[in-house]
Amino acid sequence: MIDALFNQTNYQATKKLLDATALRHEAIASNLANLETPGYRRVDVAPSFSSELQQALKSGSADQVASLRPALALDPDAIASNRDGNTVQLETEMMHLNQNTLAHTMEAQLLTAMLMRMRLAITGRPA
Repeated sequence: MIDALFNQTNYQATKKLLDATALRHEAIASNLANLETPGYRRVDVAPSFSSELQQALKSGSADQVASLRPALALDPDAIASNRDGNTVQLETEMMHLNQNTLAHTMEAQLLTAMLMRMRLAITGRPA
């Protein structure tokens, strides 16, 4: 019975979004660490993850959502701004870092709210 609560599509989707934002945070850290490495190519979460998640949500299958795995890929849109071939730009990475931090906070709050509703249903009292 308790498994059914954690196998809901929305819960699984929120967990997968948290996985993707954690992975994106790692990618941003790697990009910043290699800011001055000649030839380094910017990485990010593969763009296919977003479309795969949308398809899984449209299907309504929690199992299909749960089977998704975000992965890193080279950013095909990143271009080198100088002769060394490095495609990382400090200002862009810092903007992505801020956006990713906000997304992670929102997703964590969504999961917390879901768990608090379950706790309220079980105990009959909030927090």
